[in-house]
Amino acid sequence: MSDLYIPVYSTDIAQQALPEDRIPEMSHSPETVFNLVKDRLMLDGNEKQHLATFCTTWTDNEMDELMKLGSVKNLIDKELYPESAKIEQNCIRMLADLWHAPDANEAIGTSTVGSSEAAMLGGLALKRQWQASRRAKGLNTDKPNLVTGPVQICWKKFCAYFEVEHREVPIRAGELKAHPDDFLPYIDENTIGVVPTFGLTFTLVYEDVQGVCAVLDTLQYNTGLDIPVHVDAASGGFIAPFVDTQKDIVWDFRLPRVKSINASGHKYGLAPLGLGWVLWREKSDLPDDLIFYVDYLGGDMATFALNFSRPAGSVIAQYYQFLRLGKLGYAEIQETCMGTGQFLAGLLGEFPELDVLYDSVDGLPGVVFKLKDNVDGFTLYDVQERVKSRGWQTAAYPLPQHRHDTVIMRILIRNGISATLMKSLAQDIRNIINRLAAIPEPDVAMA
Repeated sequence: MSDLYIPVYSTDIAQQALPEDRIPEMSHSPETVFNLVKDRLMLDGNEKQHLATFCTTWTDNEMDELMKLGSVKNLIDKELYPESAKIEQNCIRMLADLWHAPDANEAIGTSTVGSSEAAMLGGLALKRQWQASRRAKGLNTDKPNLVTGPVQICWKKFCAYFEVEHREVPIRAGELKAHPDDFLPYIDENTIGVVPTFGLTFTLVYEDVQGVCAVLDTLQYNTGLDIPVHVDAASGGFIAPFVDTQKDIVWDFRLPRVKSINASGHKYGLAPLGLGWVLWREKSDLPDDLIFYVDYLGGDMATFALNFSRPAGSVIAQYYQFLRLGKLGYAEIQETCMGTGQFLAGLLGEFPELDVLYDSVDGLPGVVFKLKDNVDGFTLYDVQERVKSRGWQTAAYPLPQHRHDTVIMRILIRNGISATLMKSLAQDIRNIINRLAAIPEPDVAMA
């Protein structure tokens, strides 16, 4: 009998474990398979309680519908889908304007599958520009290096994949980011560029892009070395332009030394997963040899991404968000996230065992804290493991490089994470610490 006439959970495929290693021989009804796969997905975590990710976990029905429409549109095929291609360019010009490019209408950039691809394209442009400059002077190009502060793993991948020495500037004791002056000793004639991070993965604070550029300006004045800057604004690129207390931070194309910027549309850009952006200050900052032209899709099309075929849905969804929210809507959402982070920081700051290092004021929405030095008998890894039993996903890890002795916990706030949820999280952390410290008190409810 066909699956169409049998109750879902009485079908042959439902009466045994779903295939995991081989494609099954027989076909089955879509309703049956849909429900069985949906059941598997129920075992995933709850996105609302995932406080370790920067990525968008809330979408509205209209965005979902546009994603569905875009799922069959191949963004690379600009001849067949010219309007989708125009929408991508609309987004690029909007971002160029947001990030103060000299001429937003002449901006050059591309969407990517995420900020990691965007970062690698920015890094490749730096390397090719450095190589061209060195060859024009008759100098060797054997030992390129890239100077960064503590960075997300994508930059380590870039250096490994594209044979660039990575020089990582350590964080000073008691600080949460690299100091601009500390970049200088790592720079030489083989430095292809410097990458400050505008919203550190580890501590959520902004590195001082303007300060780094000032150090490089002085270096050029004294030595003639002209070192470009690429800003990794994966998260901060969609926060600072909209948060009232951060709008005056100068980090983007207002700084002449900033040649390129990457950001994640699928993080605080509020687009669904699978979208990054990279923009260059001027067309001359993107080497021609990184641009390829293809004619086998029906027209002569330029492409300068590492990826090729991909659906247009996430780009269309980003455009929808720009139109639907506007600057006012983005400001309301990001200000709310910042406020929720400050609310949580206030609750955790009352715990005598915790030392709040970052309180969601001058960087990304979220909280970073550590155990006070006089606390022993348990670690933040113990806290992290036990909050999982309440459904919460948090991130506990040591600070980078010379600060490995300091273990911190990071809690991120995104659109859809409410103060009510954060009050519940704080209560759970309080009760867990009580148990770990073996304090003979009953569970408490926070006022």
